[in-house]
Amino acid sequence: MNYKLVLRLVGKTLLVEACAMLLPLLVCLIYREDPSPFLITIPLLVVVGIVLSLLKSNDHFFPREGFFAVALIWLLVAAFGALPFYFSGFFNSYIDCFFEAVSGFTTTGASILTEVEPLPKGILFWRSFMHWLGGMGVLILTIALLPSLGARTLHLMKAESPGPVVSKLVPKTRQSSMILYGIYCVMTLIEVICLRMAGMPWYDSIVNSFATAGTGGFAVKNVSIAAYGSPAIEIIITVFMLLFSVNFSLYFLLLCGKVKQALSSDELRFFLIVVFGSIVLISINIWDMYPHDGSAIRHAAFQVGTIISTTGFASTDFNLWPEFSRVLLILLMFVGACAGSTGGGIKCSRILLLLRAIRREIRQVIHPRSVNVVKLDGRVVEEDTLRSVYIFFAAYLFITLGATLLISVDNNSFGTTFTAVVACIGNIGPGLEAVGPMGNFSFFSDFSKLILSLCMIIGRLEVLPVLVLFSGSAWKRS
Repeated sequence: MNYKLVLRLVGKTLLVEACAMLLPLLVCLIYREDPSPFLITIPLLVVVGIVLSLLKSNDHFFPREGFFAVALIWLLVAAFGALPFYFSGFFNSYIDCFFEAVSGFTTTGASILTEVEPLPKGILFWRSFMHWLGGMGVLILTIALLPSLGARTLHLMKAESPGPVVSKLVPKTRQSSMILYGIYCVMTLIEVICLRMAGMPWYDSIVNSFATAGTGGFAVKNVSIAAYGSPAIEIIITVFMLLFSVNFSLYFLLLCGKVKQALSSDELRFFLIVVFGSIVLISINIWDMYPHDGSAIRHAAFQVGTIISTTGFASTDFNLWPEFSRVLLILLMFVGACAGSTGGGIKCSRILLLLRAIRREIRQVIHPRSVNVVKLDGRVVEEDTLRSVYIFFAAYLFITLGATLLISVDNNSFGTTFTAVVACIGNIGPGLEAVGPMGNFSFFSDFSKLILSLCMIIGRLEVLPVLVLFSGSAWKRS
């Protein structure tokens, strides 16, 4: 293990985080709030970042170092990102601050706050800005901003980027990162303008756009997006939640004029079928709960969008919906968004590959001598990729069940316990019952909060990097 190079990567990423904190510091100054939480944290980040980034090391960097570095960086970025919360005095303990910061950077949106409106605007801005930073990935941002990390950045990109297959948009990884963030910034800006035109205040438009772009869901109102009471705002956010759930590589193809290739994506078709099918089924199921003016369709579309994109906003309390709709939403929690998007969950591409692998096995049983392959977008999927999908699915399931068992010591109902874990490992935010859209995670013990925080990081990094971090063999120098 090349520890010095890993620590140097950590240091450079902490410097990027220090620069990111200048924005919420500016918000504090604009609204004449106490800037001390950021004035204390930023120098600390700068000192630690400079010391670590000056370490001398060789350039031996392999996949093991990549996975190890990514997991360590996400843990430390959240640990330092929690300090402004802690110094603000609005949180009960550092563990609560850490939970909130992990939820922010992993774009989960689960919160221990019972009320958010009393918090200073600078703290709320940092809370939502975490979503935006974590949505595309803090390492991808670092790669885009810094000319050289002294490492093979593709290993970092593969460890942090969601999806069974990770590839560069252009030959150079840094250019790919810059293209991704360029698309990300433009889409965020367009949403800010749309929300402002719909009547949302500038500040709210910016922070809610951060939360939508990162598919995070931290709102600045106690009852989330329902507080605005605006169908136009709900429709705009629904559209952008779904847009940010699509693989960003498809947007790159559209920019290159390859419209037919982008629209022929198997994963995109599967995603749209699941989304519109779920909206139709839930709309029928909840039709009698709302006035017959299209409200049922609007709320169904918003909640399907917020769950499958793993954003976590709420326009209504879906905890009160019929059991069929609630179960369908739980299933969508597992499915998640498209690979290569800012969303979480298992990912549509993996679900699609699993379904096609099952179909292949059935055909193989019926016709033993036939040659059957699994294809995606017209190309044969390698067996190594399928094997990684099987392993991911099994690990995801075992970790979900194991975490459910661990936090069951708090003696909450099974619905609360299980959906809390599913919501955290899927980076969704709200679950059902006590952790529903109008609930929070404050009643969990510190032990459970740490387990759920780990689940959020495991879900965001898609299992393997965190398992590598906790593997004894990864720490060996050989």
